[in-house]
Amino acid sequence: MNFKKLMILTSTVLFFTISCEEIKKQESEETVDQTTDTTQEKEAILETLNNETRAAFQRNYESWKEKWVHDEDITKIYIDFPENTFSESLGWNEISQFVKTFIEEHPEPEPVPELLDEIDVRLYGNGAWVSYEQQDSLRGLKRETRLMEKVDGEWKIAGMQTTIYGFETNEIE
Repeated sequence: MNFKKLMILTSTVLFFTISCEEIKKQESEETVDQTTDTTQEKEAILETLNNETRAAFQRNYESWKEKWVHDEDITKIYIDFPENTFSESLGWNEISQFVKTFIEEHPEPEPVPELLDEIDVRLYGNGAWVSYEQQDSLRGLKRETRLMEKVDGEWKIAGMQTTIYGFETNEIE
């Protein structure tokens, strides 16, 4: 192999090596950015959920409604195993009326559950699927799933399913 061919081969290998390192560096930076974005979005969702819970338990309808998407396609479902009850509200008008009626019938604030610090989140662009468990001092263990939408830069609730399991007992019936 003559010197000219050796130089061309060496230059080509060097060029590809440098190019590959640049691609790895870009991918690494993108991964860091995505992780940061995910962390920030999760924190913003957590803030919305905690503020909505606080407003509901403190019977602050105006603050509570700011955390919801006002759309005819949203849903709110409660399944309460200890009480053997189920409720489903479809669309903003029905959900809003359900909460207004509940607050009118139960105006006294309830103890706010320990606010969330850990949630499972799956982000889908301007949407997110969120699930978590929470201990309620009056109802016991609750498992919730929330569908979130980002509206004008803010995360809002577009769907909710709450399953109440109550307090664990060791009694045999």
